Amino acid sequence: MKDEILSRIQKKFPLVSKPFEAIADELDMSENEVLSILQEEKSRGIIRQTSAIFDTKRLGYKSSLVAFKVAKDKIDDAVKIINSHPGISHNYERNHDFNIWFTLGVAPDSILGLDKTVEILAKLTKADEYIMLPTLKLFKINVKLNTTGKDEKKEEVKKVVHSEIEMTPLHNAIVRTAQYDIEMVSEPFKKIVDELGIGYDKFFFILKELQDAGIMRRFASILNHRKAGFNANAMVVWDVQEGEKGEEIGARAAAFSAVSHCYLRPKYTNWQYNLFTMVHGKTKEETDAIIAEMAQEIDSKTHMPLYSSREFKKIRIEYFTPDIKAWETKYNIKEA
Repeated sequence: MKDEILSRIQKKFPLVSKPFEAIADELDMSENEVLSILQEEKSRGIIRQTSAIFDTKRLGYKSSLVAFKVAKDKIDDAVKIINSHPGISHNYERNHDFNIWFTLGVAPDSILGLDKTVEILAKLTKADEYIMLPTLKLFKINVKLNTTGKDEKKEEVKKVVHSEIEMTPLHNAIVRTAQYDIEMVSEPFKKIVDELGIGYDKFFFILKELQDAGIMRRFASILNHRKAGFNANAMVVWDVQEGEKGEEIGARAAAFSAVSHCYLRPKYTNWQYNLFTMVHGKTKEETDAIIAEMAQEIDSKTHMPLYSSREFKKIRIEYFTPDIKAWETKYNIKEA
């Protein structure tokens, strides 16, 4: 039942006062049994985090995937510098001349802005070259590892139409609190509602508003890929047509269940690939087989799997904290 529970909490975490009781009822188990399994998986590092997952862009943040070309003997020092920025959520070494790949987000009131921040990081790390790869078109972002082995190879990726809402101080307060990992206890949301001085009904109503508006993507658990047995995760990049044809191809790629992220990004003279897909498998052979199957359906000039050789950082950005401003102030003064 462990795999069933892990599958359930990745896909749709129950937004009720006792979510683990709701899961237990679905699986004909007791709440204590479910909690015992999840507490064990959390202690083993299988479950990375359970929280609200927010859309960086909808919160007003500017973000981009960035690739640096760094000399091998400078990588360790470069990683320390890059990871010191609070807006870095993911940072990997990959098998390419552009060897350091990270995602960076800066707050709406950023002093430096995205471009200047990357420029400073490149200078500090002595990067030989870099490219910025912001999202031009998002087709899918939904990390759900197939823990049961029962998921279909393809899935429907629904186009979501978001409503508009006015963000009140309470909405902002819920974003600040719901972004953090919850405890595996019977009433994991009790601390939040008590801290905010609101009831469960109001809390879940606002979470639904945030989700309907696309500000919250979903509330779910994210697993540690490698510890969960998914040891071969490749960022596969494809050289596809731009424009309408590229969008059709992107939608086709996103339909593969093993693909968690799918985006169109810009091309450059030194970078020909514009469709990015994250593909997850338990072994390199399994992942390569999925990529080969995708290649039969994707009309591309060429494609390339970039496997991560080292994971340097994988966290969630902490929204609306003073940390990014403190980093920017420090380096803005140095640059002046």
